[in-house]
Amino acid sequence: METFILETQPCEPESSHHHMEADNDTGISEFLLLGLSEEPELQPIIFRLFLCLYLITVLGNLLIIPAVSSDSHLHTPMYFFLATLSFADICFTSTTIPKMLWNIQTQSQVITYAGCLTQMYFFLNFGGWDDLLLTVMAYDRFVAICHPLHYTVIMNPRLCGLLVLVSWVISVLNSLLQSLMVLRLSFRTKVEIPHFFCELNQVVGQACSDTFLNDMVMYFIIVLLGGAPLAGILYSYSKIVSSICRISSAQGKYKAFSTCASHLSVVSLFYCTILGVYLSSAPPQSSHSSAVASVMYTVVTPMLNPFIYSLKNRDIKTALKRITGVPV
Repeated sequence: METFILETQPCEPESSHHHMEADNDTGISEFLLLGLSEEPELQPIIFRLFLCLYLITVLGNLLIIPAVSSDSHLHTPMYFFLATLSFADICFTSTTIPKMLWNIQTQSQVITYAGCLTQMYFFLNFGGWDDLLLTVMAYDRFVAICHPLHYTVIMNPRLCGLLVLVSWVISVLNSLLQSLMVLRLSFRTKVEIPHFFCELNQVVGQACSDTFLNDMVMYFIIVLLGGAPLAGILYSYSKIVSSICRISSAQGKYKAFSTCASHLSVVSLFYCTILGVYLSSAPPQSSHSSAVASVMYTVVTPMLNPFIYSLKNRDIKTALKRITGVPV
């Protein structure tokens, strides 16, 4: 347990947080999640809103998984990746929202140091997996539209399983590295995080010790795990668009475009908000604005995924109708 014992020397005093001086009685830091707002009258509204968003996210994504597995027509790479994405999305939102709701309900802002690190690890893990799965799905659409005759040969079950596994392993290694990098930092005994969960750049920004190495690793990984998949997605879609333009029938064009439009809208929403949060030059302590931006990719995108993919998709609607008995 030595790793959880932190140095307690005070950092430079901050005028806005007068109670942040180191308390010499204990060496273990206490992290306070300030949430989206500190206004007491807003707490019940935030609680109800996020509880609804969370339930919609979990139920929406939970319906996709049995819909895909129970219908033999949906046993294709595209739907296999979609079901995996739904699972990743449920785990992704479950790393942050339940703790936030619990804190509002108990009127406590505390998260332990170990709890904060654990939350950060799983958040980075499932967030990274989400990101890589979106890239895999773009590749799947690229093969389906640009090489339709070779699609079943290229996207065989073995390759599909391998792509999911490799993307999972990469995200595990990333979250492990980033979490271990935080272990080397020292913090005050009371740390206020202006956020509703332990987001990596917010936590690193509150450290007493030198964070240069952490920042370098963080930005390197953003370029690697953010830039490379995004470049892959953009390349896939540039090829897809040129292929669609060559399709002679209007109906064929529409069908090809509609399967890609839903994926592209999810990708752009996810990437624009996540890159906005991590690459914004504003210091992490400045305001709650990055916390509000984080809501977009931590809550809104996972919630919209099942709707975006299923509303335009007749096969999924049919499968959902079969398992729920409700016309979609």
